[in-house]
Amino acid sequence: MSSRQLLFRVFYRLGFTPWDGHPLAESLRALVEGESALPARTALDIGCGTGDTSIYLAKHGWHVTGVDYLARPLDRARAKAAAAKVTSSFVRADATRLTSEGVGTGFDLIVDNGCLHGMSDADRDAYVREVTAVAAPEARLLIVAFRPGSSFGVPGIDPAEVQRRFAAAWTLLDSGSESAMDHNGRDPARYYVFARTGS
Repeated sequence: MSSRQLLFRVFYRLGFTPWDGHPLAESLRALVEGESALPARTALDIGCGTGDTSIYLAKHGWHVTGVDYLARPLDRARAKAAAAKVTSSFVRADATRLTSEGVGTGFDLIVDNGCLHGMSDADRDAYVREVTAVAAPEARLLIVAFRPGSSFGVPGIDPAEVQRRFAAAWTLLDSGSESAMDHNGRDPARYYVFARTGS
């Protein structure tokens, strides 16, 4: 287990989860409810935590699989989904080993609302490989990530690095500031929407 995974395990044990219950990303709402909304098919919510994004997608007709590497948030996600009367599948899996941990393949929409920006370089390499492997041929990928130095305790990821890492198999369609992550007038996060295009 990585030191970062251990840290999140401790946070959940202590009940210190400041990322839980924050507003849904406006970039996600645009993909699901906007003028050019995607048809509701299959979605993968990477680093789903207690399931807010998964539940939102399920309410809009998506068949959702939420993944997280800790059991505690997944248990809470299942309870929240039951209370919301929606069906989502929640699977304990590591984002760097999706293909070997029973997550499935052929996802039309993959959402990462704050997972990639906390990873090491080696884990980022594995993450890109795994996300690409489970994506449908014309899938969309939404990443919401803090920039370096913009949020305490999160390494962040530079926009140029995000684009470089996905360039071989994905085309960047849109990116910009993520308004749902506005912190007292500061602008710490960006969103990236990719289309699966490479081989």
